[in-house]
Amino acid sequence: QVQLVESGGGLVQPGGSLRLSCAASGSIFSINEMAWYRQAPGKQRELVASVGSGGSTNYADSVKGRFTISRDNAKRMVYLQMNSLKPEDTANYYCNTRGLSRLLRDYDSWGQGTQVTVSS
Repeated sequence: QVQLVESGGGLVQPGGSLRLSCAASGSIFSINEMAWYRQAPGKQRELVASVGSGGSTNYADSVKGRFTISRDNAKRMVYLQMNSLKPEDTANYYCNTRGLSRLLRDYDSWGQGTQVTVSS
């Protein structure tokens, strides 16, 4: 099993910044894609940003230029730097990773989520 633990959420004023972190542990042979999703009340979960094993990144149009995803393969960590936050960024943010377990089986794991609230 692969466990993900997120941290870094909280309350921030519009225009502020937050940095989310996610640590992966457990039966991991390799990590391919690492990503952040978010889900606001009454809305579907959506992809915010992803980063591949080679470092290629993908962002939702709504966060391009404001959010930056990065990963530290040695530490099995993924980060999301969020700048110029807007009230519409308010959501529960979830870490997701996909790869191979030590049994060489595909896994697709989710964290428990961390709440980000942007409000004055």
